[in-house]
Amino acid sequence: MAVFAAVHDGQASSRGRLIQAAIQQFSIKWYGTVSVAEICRAAGLSNGLFYRYFQSKEEIFKHILEFVIQRIEEALAVIPGKGKRERLREFSKIIFEFSRDNPALIRVFREGQYRFLEYERRLEEVYTEALARTMGKNISQAGYIFALGGLRFAAIRAALQNVPVELESLQRIIELGLFDPLGVDAEKVFSTSIYPLPIDILPNARERLFREGKILFGQQGYFETNIHEITKAAGLSTGAFYTYFPTKEGFYKELIERVGREVRRFISLNLDPSLNRVERELRGLWLFIVFLSLDRHCYRLVREAEFVLPAVVKSYYDAFVRGYIKFGDSYPEIDQGSAIEFMLGVAHYLGLETFLGKSLEKTKPLIKEIGNYYKKGFDGKLD
Repeated sequence: MAVFAAVHDGQASSRGRLIQAAIQQFSIKWYGTVSVAEICRAAGLSNGLFYRYFQSKEEIFKHILEFVIQRIEEALAVIPGKGKRERLREFSKIIFEFSRDNPALIRVFREGQYRFLEYERRLEEVYTEALARTMGKNISQAGYIFALGGLRFAAIRAALQNVPVELESLQRIIELGLFDPLGVDAEKVFSTSIYPLPIDILPNARERLFREGKILFGQQGYFETNIHEITKAAGLSTGAFYTYFPTKEGFYKELIERVGREVRRFISLNLDPSLNRVERELRGLWLFIVFLSLDRHCYRLVREAEFVLPAVVKSYYDAFVRGYIKFGDSYPEIDQGSAIEFMLGVAHYLGLETFLGKSLEKTKPLIKEIGNYYKKGFDGKLD
């Protein structure tokens, strides 16, 4: 991988070979399944040599995260363009093309973002500072979530999952918004009169396994949880598990699919058909955040599955795309698929804030301001 030629630091090429091998291993396998021995085999070096340069697997992983942030910071150091409008388009292009050109690095950082949240916060600072330089003014958190959440998610889906996305459409959304500047009834958007999902008060054995599995995977993670723990928590024998599921992976796959259906059903149950298009999108964001606050394990389950079962998570997001398509919305001069990926990205990064502990009340003003960006983008700030 030529991208790491710049980090060879004079200590022969062994260190660089280890880093390249680590990127390769971490980009195709979950962090928890990669061993130092595998990295050394891929590099063609001894285990002992590894410890001359790095104390642990975690250290080399964090080194890669540092390098990704450095590379992005360098890419955004100079943003060409004669005015704010042109620079904003170039800013978006740089970020989109970085994901396209560095899929392995992006895949590793996606896991690092989940596992070591401080690196995501640092990258957020890099993006926010660069966007502020582009615009010549400070950028609010809502502005960041709108522009970078939508752009980053769409770019990653395009680079890692081959989802068709048009950069020009993403640029137009950031610049001009996505919806007509309609009025917003905050009472309707943030109404807490909510229909909960049905609860089975006498669940059968299969449902008990799903219930306990979600809790344990959410608390401990996929690889740290074993079938015996799940069945014990469900009050069942280990053998009972295999009556319903052939493998732990098959169980996890079905659990992710169920989580997706639950999120979509919860939002659908609580969307008033009288809402205008802006209100509907903001109401959907609010309901998504409410769901995450009620089910704290949902976010971690899906994020971890992104690395354990990537095809399942692609299907998870594809189902949300189909839900948007059913509404039949059109976006003049903007590709429909790109618009949907952008909106999913805004929800994803807003969800990350909830995962990091932001309360429902503190999320409300964020959603309100995101609504303003959806109506007019950064257009009013480009003069």
